[in-house]
Amino acid sequence: WLRRCTHYLFIVVVAVNSTLLTINAGDYIFYTDWAWTSYVVFSISQTLMLVVGATYYLTFTGVPGTATYYALIMTVYTWIAKGAWFALGYPYDFIVTPVWLPSAMLIDLAYWATKKNKHSLILFGGVLCGMSLPLFNMVNLITVADPLETAFKYPRPTLPPYMTPIEPQVGKFYNSPVALGAGAGAVLSVTFAALGCKLNTW
Repeated sequence: WLRRCTHYLFIVVVAVNSTLLTINAGDYIFYTDWAWTSYVVFSISQTLMLVVGATYYLTFTGVPGTATYYALIMTVYTWIAKGAWFALGYPYDFIVTPVWLPSAMLIDLAYWATKKNKHSLILFGGVLCGMSLPLFNMVNLITVADPLETAFKYPRPTLPPYMTPIEPQVGKFYNSPVALGAGAGAVLSVTFAALGCKLNTW
């Protein structure tokens, strides 16, 4: 009974926190000149949130496809939360739509292709998820309206001074934010995938 309650509580907590991370990532990307730095940090955080919950849920049920179902839960939560931005007068695409589903499918694929081998899930699933999510996230960023233009067109009524939209600086911190996010995410995701599996044996 305790384990089952902990299971459902974990799913809700991780999914809700993923939603909050998405909204925070939107704020930082659209309101400051640290866009690429924030992109890397939040891509990694989103990857880790996805992989720990997905591997936990997947090994809990033992059914390939559960990781994708978990990502769908996270996605629906975020879509609902994004609806609140209408109240502030923002367009619906102001916050980037989460792209967790393809990465979660790769986790499921790694689990299914290795005949439910937990160690392969941790290694292959973690690496695939960590490397893919920043790439899918960048593809998604390209498809939305220009962030800076949107920030000026729809100013927040209660925007504090330090969050005022400013022109981005010419120099970039990173030559390739996707490569940096994918590299760091691939390493860290393996650790978090192992944590997700371990949570089933406590």
